[in-house]
Amino acid sequence: MDRLVQTLNQRSIEIFRRIVEAYMETGEPVGSRTLSRISGLTLSPATIRNVMADLEEIGFLYAPHISAGRLPTEAGLRFFVNGLLEMGTLTRDEKKNIECLCDGSGKNIQEMLEEATLALSGLSQCAGLVLAPKTEASFKHIEFVNVGTGRVLVILVTDDGSIENRILEVPLGFPSSALTQAGNYLNHRLQGHTLSEAKSIILQELGEDKANLDELTQKIVTLGLGSWAETPSGGTLIVRGQANLLQEAALPEDFSRLRGLFSVLETKETLLNLLEAAIEAEGVQIYIGTENPHYNLTDYSVILSPYTNGRGAVVGAVGVIGPTRLNYGRIIPMVDYTAKVITRLIAPS
Repeated sequence: MDRLVQTLNQRSIEIFRRIVEAYMETGEPVGSRTLSRISGLTLSPATIRNVMADLEEIGFLYAPHISAGRLPTEAGLRFFVNGLLEMGTLTRDEKKNIECLCDGSGKNIQEMLEEATLALSGLSQCAGLVLAPKTEASFKHIEFVNVGTGRVLVILVTDDGSIENRILEVPLGFPSSALTQAGNYLNHRLQGHTLSEAKSIILQELGEDKANLDELTQKIVTLGLGSWAETPSGGTLIVRGQANLLQEAALPEDFSRLRGLFSVLETKETLLNLLEAAIEAEGVQIYIGTENPHYNLTDYSVILSPYTNGRGAVVGAVGVIGPTRLNYGRIIPMVDYTAKVITRLIAPS
């Protein structure tokens, strides 16, 4: 197909661009007569039909019904996004609007991310989403509290303001001094590191006997931190604005596809896999329909951009899910700028 694409002349490319733009505006199949009436396109319907047939042959267009107009395929949309899309720029007012909607003053990280999700949902008229793995939060404070009968309460505070508790089972008569020493060691040595980084440091120091801890204290250290660091990342998933997608549904098959999409949105693991892809790549990632490796849904696209913490490490991603005919040129810079705003809010200079 690549060789056929290279043979497309400027006329074919212009017709294809007009078809995609008309589809994004209306969601309806585009016919040759409609195109012939578009201002600036001085071609007969017969000529346009021939070009459309060529575009269909290389897999960029398809006919949803006999004698209907044509719609772009996922391959066609990918070609459009990669090579023909005219990227918009946000105005000063639009940037200020995003900043105000995401304003983190007086809010913890969770609340700020919820505001960012709502902002993207409202501005894009899609479903907004934010992915934020808990395991990437930096260690701030840990405390071990003996609650009796061989049980220890571990209280962990991270630098995003989150507080989590775990109960550890320890041998009866475990000395309080070991709990105090373990807490002092962790708070002094590991503050500012993520939990995964902390675990790596602990294992190295214990393995090289550099921690200067007795055997009981070493045990509570590894148990305490391991209760978080060895837990699957899970993470925080925030989705807002699903109702926006209902506005696009008109036919029974539309609602059937929506049910599949909502099922994906409820499956945290599936969307966290998208985050992994965002972490490995750079910049805004665009997944069109079934080309997404993590789920198989037609007619929906995902635009996702990572954001970073104060150390420049990717800790989450923000984006939207909407119909494949969404306005990529407008929404891509919107998602990108929102990710930059979140980065600035969670990692102030």
